[in-house]
Formats: sequence, structure tokens, C-alpha cells
Amino acid sequence: MFIYYLISIVLLGLLTWLNRNKGLRILLLVLFLSVQTAITIYSFYHLNQQDAGNNFSYDSLGVIFLTVLTILSYTTVFHSYLFLESRQDSSRNQSLYFAALIILIGAMTCVYLASTIGIMWVLIEVTTLSVAVLIYHDRTHLSLEATWKYVFICSIGITFAFVGIIFLSKALQEAGSVNLAFKEIPNHLQNVNTFWLKLAFIFMLVGFSTKMGLFPMHTIAVDAHTVAPPPISAFISTTLMNVGFIAIFRTYSLMAHSSILPWMNHILIWCGCLSLVVSTAYLLKVNHLKRMFAYSSLEHMGLAAIGLASGGIGYFATILHMVLHSFVKASVFYQIDQVHRVFNTYIIKKTGGYFKKNLTGALVFLLVFVSITAMPPSGMFVSEFLIFRSLFESHHIMVFILVLLLLTLIIWALGKNIFSMLFLPGPDSEVTTFKPINPWESATQFILLVAAIYIGLNPPAGFVELINDAVMLLPK
Repeated sequence: MFIYYLISIVLLGLLTWLNRNKGLRILLLVLFLSVQTAITIYSFYHLNQQDAGNNFSYDSLGVIFLTVLTILSYTTVFHSYLFLESRQDSSRNQSLYFAALIILIGAMTCVYLASTIGIMWVLIEVTTLSVAVLIYHDRTHLSLEATWKYVFICSIGITFAFVGIIFLSKALQEAGSVNLAFKEIPNHLQNVNTFWLKLAFIFMLVGFSTKMGLFPMHTIAVDAHTVAPPPISAFISTTLMNVGFIAIFRTYSLMAHSSILPWMNHILIWCGCLSLVVSTAYLLKVNHLKRMFAYSSLEHMGLAAIGLASGGIGYFATILHMVLHSFVKASVFYQIDQVHRVFNTYIIKKTGGYFKKNLTGALVFLLVFVSITAMPPSGMFVSEFLIFRSLFESHHIMVFILVLLLLTLIIWALGKNIFSMLFLPGPDSEVTTFKPINPWESATQFILLVAAIYIGLNPPAGFVELINDAVMLLPK
């Protein structure tokens, strides 16, 4: 089945790129979304089974994030269509945009379901190349600079990860194994040289953090957000960061039963805390709407790293947090496109009175503020509460206090900028030359935000079972 999926993705991407007819382009996108939905449904019916010569598997972790990706694929295609139509982009540019988007979604699907570390590594580089086309969509000097920086630094990161894989292979060879399948590696790590394991983990952590947007490789994601089309920013901050998270989570899981577990936890806590410190520092002074939410993503990736390192209920909380963050952050970047159409700028100080100009959009931002800052009844309140609980139970009291202080500053910084845009009159508050926004354009954002609240407060039993299965083999 998965081979047919891969062939379909390549063919649909190629046909979309070559096509110049609007009606046929829409038909190809509908076919693509149908194929994406089919592989997602198929994965649920074949849970924990291998496919494509044992190179891919439908394990619980992959299926969770594949489901998130498929849901956001629908909304991203929809908002991409609105974005391109509002700009009246040429048929050629639209075809290239959607072709790259199809390949990107297909590559991320493959990363989620890859069952060997080598295949996962190759496919992560494919996501880099496909998203680079989308970042460069505007063809401006700034977009060119952001694109080559993204490709250059991501490639360096992937090289770091490859070096880490080499060190892991060295450790496995000493244990008499050359199998790089995720299910096989843990069976051979009990008596290996911890020096090679530590080198492998640190190199893979740094390498894959280029995708997760985690400190110290967080800068390229922020720069990419500044110039990428808003629907692509939604993907960079959600499903593409999930690619990095899955890579780091699987790496962590491989080595969790070895003697370096406390050392790995220490490194992850440092990365998480430094991510929070950096995001707080920039959020206190940022004046660009997309960069503000890019640094907010850095904050939440830091929380995910801390939750993973704290263990226990933190494992469950981290996966839940990543899922909820995906829905919330995607909705805000879809909404930012409407903000730009109203004010023709992303500079926060040049906006104001958004409630009067776009009521439904302003309500989305209010709900986003409640959700992203983890205030009740936000679903993210539950995931963050569980992360704090895991910190307390693992006796990381100083980290607990530091995170609380930093989150307080972050809430203040986000609130100041969001409420300024919503309620205060801007410098051009009387200008009404923009085309009114159709309230129905915000419907998908409300659906995603309500879904995030519901999943957090009342998670479906099947979803809980999938997460528990994904973390089952980790030390308690």
C-alpha cells in the first residue's frame, strides 16, 4: 500500500507542476487530499504493521502525527488557495506552489512512518528542499536570503545528524549489529561504549533541532516565518516542527534504556530552558507579528523538550502538547494572512482596531491568546499542567520555578501585542480601503481551536491509547 502512496504523491506533484489549468489544478488537489486521507485511514487499520519491505511502519507515534498532518493538509490547501487568489498569482506560480506543497506533505508522511533511522534522515532532507521552494514563493531579495539560509543551515543540521548516525553505527558494530531499524537498535545498546552513544545523541539532537526549531538551531525557522506565505508558516510551526520532534523522540527512545538516560535528560532540560530564555528575550521586544508567533513556537518546543526529559507523565504530556500546539499555531498563522490583507503589514505598531475591522478574525485572536498561553479552558493548560507535574515529581524544582517565571513574562509580552492590535487605534485607524474579509474564512480556525480545547479537556479514549502505546517502552 505505501509504495502506491509514494507513486501517487510523485505523479500528483509532477502533474500539478506541469498543469496550468485552474479547474484541473483543483481536481489534482482533491485527488491528493483523497490519497492522503486514504493512507491515514489505512494506517489505523494496520496499526503496528510493517510496509514497503519493512522500511515503513504504522506505529502509534507515527499515526498520531500523520493524523494531525492530514487534518492540517486540508486547512492549509484551503488557505493557500485563498492566499494565492487574493494576490492574483500567476497560474505558473500557483502550480509550482501546490506541487511543492504536495511533495512536502508526502515527505513528512514518510518521515513520520519511517522505520529505520537512515530512511528517516534522507526524507528529512527532502522536506528541506520542498519547503525551500515555498519559502521563496515571493521571489524577493528577502525571500531569497531566507531560503538560502534555511537550506544551508538545515543541510548543516542534517550533516550533524548524519555524523550522529555514524557514531551510533560505530556503537552498534561493537555490539555485533548493523541493523538501524528503530525496533532493533535498543536490543543492542545495553553493553555498548557510552562514549559513542553520547556523541551520537548530541549530534543527532543538534541536527534534528533544525527542524524542531529548538535551541541552538532555532534561528532559521524564525527567519523563514518572516517571508514565507502564512499557510506555509503554519506548516513550518506545526507539522514540520513535528518532523524534528519525531526524530528527536525516536532518538531519545532508542537510548532511553541505556546508562546515558540521566545525561540525555540533563541535555534536554538545558536545551528546553535555553529555548524558553531566548524566546522570552525576543518576545519582550518583537514588533513583527509572524516573528512573534515564531518565537512562541520556540517557547513551546522548549516546553516539549523539558516534558520529555522529566519522564513519567511528562512523556504523555509532551505528545499531547505537540498535537494541541499544532492545531492552535496553525490557526493563528491562517489568521495572520487576514491581518495582512487588512493592514498590509506585519508590523504590530502599524496595526490597531482589528476588532472593528474584522470581528471574526479578532475573536480568533482572542481564542488563540487564551489557548497559546495555556489559560483555562485551553487544552494546552492540561498538557502544560502535566509537564509541570512531571517536573515536580522528578524533583526538578528549580527548573519548575524558572519555567513559571519565564512563562509569566511570555504571557505579558503576547498579551501586550495582541491586545494592542485588537483594541487600540492604530496610526491608520480610519483607513478602510481594504477589501472586507468573509467571516467564513475563519471557520477552519475556530474548528481547530475548539478541537484543541476538546482534545485537551476530554481526550478521546482511542487517542489516549495511541499516546500510551507510543510511550509504553520508555522508562517510567
